[in-house]
Amino acid sequence: MGTPLLVAEDISISFGGIRALKGVDLTVEEGQIVCLAGENGCGKSTLVKIVSGVYTPSTGTISIGGDSFNALKPRQAIAEGVQVIYQDLSLFDHLSVAENIAINRLIHDGSVLSNRAEVQRIAAEQLERIGIDLDLDAPVSELSVANKQIVAICRALSMDARILFMDEPTTALTTNEVKRLLAIVLDLKKRGMAVVFISHKLDEVFEIADKITIFRDGSKVGDFTASELDEVSLSFHMTGREIVYNRYHRTRTEDQPLLEVRELSRADNYEDISFTVRPGDILGLTGLLGAGRTEIALSLFGLNRPDSGTILIDGKTAAITNPWDALDYGIALLPEDRKTQGLFGQQSVKTNITSTMLDRLLTPMRMISGRKEDALATELVHSMNVNNKDISVLVDNLSGGNQQKVVLGKWIGTEPRILILDSPTVGIDIGSKSEIYAKIHDLAADGIGIIFISDEPEEIVANCNRVLVMHEGSMITSLEEEDLRADGIKERLAEIISDPDSFAGTNSGARVQGEQA
Repeated sequence: MGTPLLVAEDISISFGGIRALKGVDLTVEEGQIVCLAGENGCGKSTLVKIVSGVYTPSTGTISIGGDSFNALKPRQAIAEGVQVIYQDLSLFDHLSVAENIAINRLIHDGSVLSNRAEVQRIAAEQLERIGIDLDLDAPVSELSVANKQIVAICRALSMDARILFMDEPTTALTTNEVKRLLAIVLDLKKRGMAVVFISHKLDEVFEIADKITIFRDGSKVGDFTASELDEVSLSFHMTGREIVYNRYHRTRTEDQPLLEVRELSRADNYEDISFTVRPGDILGLTGLLGAGRTEIALSLFGLNRPDSGTILIDGKTAAITNPWDALDYGIALLPEDRKTQGLFGQQSVKTNITSTMLDRLLTPMRMISGRKEDALATELVHSMNVNNKDISVLVDNLSGGNQQKVVLGKWIGTEPRILILDSPTVGIDIGSKSEIYAKIHDLAADGIGIIFISDEPEEIVANCNRVLVMHEGSMITSLEEEDLRADGIKERLAEIISDPDSFAGTNSGARVQGEQA
């Protein structure tokens, strides 16, 4: 047993009469990585905000390095060595790498004016500490998400962090970037830092966790070593039910394409892209971030006009110059970033989920009928199994999984023939993820053609009957359903995605098979 650095005991808190945490405990030792696991809304982030001084608990005590508190203020938590890296990273895009790393240190030290040499020294010292080289003068806005994550870590280290909380740090990272980040976290552990890691990606949890603390519905289920659990048992403890991701297999017999893309190109986005989507197809588009997947999706939805090539719907050339054209052709797009592109955060669930179908809500006087709006919203909320059935609640107050159900529901309500899903389960817990997968499979079984964009091999293999792998705007290989049934295909696909250069130069019709091939 190591030395306890953080001990939180009997922590409770309520919001609006609802108990968000119910007498939970958490112990974190020096040089230990603890993974907090649980569905969205289970209380993980609430506990983090209590330890970091954002929230005041109604009961309980917090001990850090032997100092005991009934509640902490943010400055006290920072002084005790608590640092939190949230999902949005909270960086200043207009400032440089060095300025972002040093700014909290300068504010904490009471500096009125910044000294460039001191800023550079602080930043260089922290980057050297984790063995990473970044251009100190580069604007943070120009960095990849992975390097922004590095800047956030260095900013925390500059504050003499003893315990580092990381909330979904790998959500927008590629496979190789995840590996680099996890290596940094493991190195911090070797140096004696305690890390509390929150992730919905169970493979990451098992890779780095010394201890897994599981929450469900505001209560702690228990503490486990990683060796005590597997993905099935961890999922069960998190949700209280068995979670199974069923593989999708196309059963439709129609071979006439709903959608055909011929030699589509757009400068600096993608080049010479061709594929078809039939009724019942779930076509996976995968590859590293920046491969051109999202750019193709936007082009099909009229938001990123191609320079050349042809799009055909039902065998006829389609002129798609804006989203209204796409909708007329029966194309719907669930965007990559639900918060900024898919939702009106400060509007109700009702407003959001009916926003694509306003023409169905009009009275003869061309006014929106409140009765029709309520009825349609209630129908969609129930069909999507949104946990909160109150259609008047602000959509920002829902968990990530329920927000995504609202976004998906508003497009399903348009009765699309072709549905494009761009990273549909990012930042979503395993329970909501399984429900969304099942819904997607049902839609495909009903004859909708689906394009499923993801960089997670497990997700692609579970949900797609055909797959295209992209790299730097080009298709480098394709897989058909028989390929996806081969032993070891998930691992093989992961290799292709993480090391695309080994497949560069193969023609777009090339196929790769698993170990049985």
